[in-house]
Amino acid sequence: MSHAKLVVDEQFKIGPVNDRLFGSFVEHLGRCVYSGIYEPGHPSADEEGFRTDVIDLVKELGATTIRYPGGNFVSGFRWRDSVGPRENRPARLDLAWHSTETNQVGVHEFSHWLHKVGSELMMAVNLGTAGTQEALDLLEYCNIPGGTALSEERKKNGQKDPFNVRMWCLGNEMDGEWQLGHKNAEDYGKLAQMTAAGMRQMDPDLELVVCGSSSHVQPTFGSWERTVLQQSYDNVDYVSCHAYYHPEDGDMKSFLASGVDMDGFIKEVGSIIDSTKAELKSDHNVYISFDEWNVWYIDSEPSKNPEGIDNWPVAPRLLEDIYSVADAVVFGDLLITLLKNADRVQAASLAQLVNVIAPIMTEPGGPAWRQTTFFPFSLTAKYAKGGQVFSPKLASEEMETAKYGEVDTVDSVAVKCADGSIAIFAVNRSLDEEADFEVELPNAAVSQVSAQTLTDDDINAKNTLENQTRVGMKENLTASLDADGTVSVSLPPVSWTVVHVK
Repeated sequence: MSHAKLVVDEQFKIGPVNDRLFGSFVEHLGRCVYSGIYEPGHPSADEEGFRTDVIDLVKELGATTIRYPGGNFVSGFRWRDSVGPRENRPARLDLAWHSTETNQVGVHEFSHWLHKVGSELMMAVNLGTAGTQEALDLLEYCNIPGGTALSEERKKNGQKDPFNVRMWCLGNEMDGEWQLGHKNAEDYGKLAQMTAAGMRQMDPDLELVVCGSSSHVQPTFGSWERTVLQQSYDNVDYVSCHAYYHPEDGDMKSFLASGVDMDGFIKEVGSIIDSTKAELKSDHNVYISFDEWNVWYIDSEPSKNPEGIDNWPVAPRLLEDIYSVADAVVFGDLLITLLKNADRVQAASLAQLVNVIAPIMTEPGGPAWRQTTFFPFSLTAKYAKGGQVFSPKLASEEMETAKYGEVDTVDSVAVKCADGSIAIFAVNRSLDEEADFEVELPNAAVSQVSAQTLTDDDINAKNTLENQTRVGMKENLTASLDADGTVSVSLPPVSWTVVHVK
């Protein structure tokens, strides 16, 4: 058994948890939209064709800001195709995912769906095949109350009040050679700056996200951020980070330590933000929007695009990873990492929400169910929203990994919840050793301690269509409170745990 201890000190906090840290992502990709959130004729469908079983699960998940409509899809998106009478909307080829987009769900429909689930829209604009004028047109359509051609068109299309979208992404992964309209940092920085300046002339209080690197290992990482921010710093509020993780060559130890890489990514981007701010002598603050993150088996068969000049399916099964216990533990550790960097990361989007590398799965005409990753997200959101993150003072034994060297066996963070209670999130990365975990609490009366753990004797166990509840949270009966106010709990190998202290 290994040992770890976390000291929670009321005097040392990283900062408040922005609710946007628990955002997600809906892209017109695979079955995320069609037969995911939207399936007319499904037994649970409402009057607008949205699956109410999915709506209920999204509410339970606690997703806040939803990034839309992409993703790679946005770099070929013509927003006008998605508004107006449905019968007049054209079907288009989606080059990003080699599919056909019917445009039956567009800006209006998605905004209606967001109202049903209680989430905020984070809109992405096309800076791949489109540009500044199209972005300004979409902003006018969405946010101007009336009296202009596009705002009156919105009213004619059934939306009297403006959508009032506050958060906008200036393109997507423009550093990636796979991106339709890919640009170098200099050209993208100029375009982003011009677009941001124009959007602010129309609506000065927008929150704008400029594209950072699409991964920590991009050849241009670092130089990309620096160049883009030097062009656009005072007109943007966030720079994006994207990261996906999966076991490489069967290296499960390094996979379980993926949070180490995410933490380094955040700190390096934070340093570039600080140096750019100093260089420009700016008093403006730019934060990080980690608006794509997840476990993704990117090279697996379900992630391969359709092929062929005559093969452009509607809503094909794409990127439908079925997640294991080990995947959920890594996922929970990534959430811990985001919380530990809550002073830098003011928004994040789990990619994605339904069916596509998602915590929620559906079957056309059939059920919707929770993947293993659903549980760490929903419980972290439940306890951490509106809270304050304590500076982690953690002592843990270490384990050796091929990719990251020596890393802490136990990773953990504590949050003072909105109701004054304390939540401790902890992961045991060891493949074979249980961890004896202690938490030294502030001097306060403690009336109740409870713990829940996600673990299984089979770390490859999954929730599937055939067995939708194979994996879930279990009460951890080892949690106890010592006479001196110390909480103790045993963390099984490859596990994620939440301890709640009242």
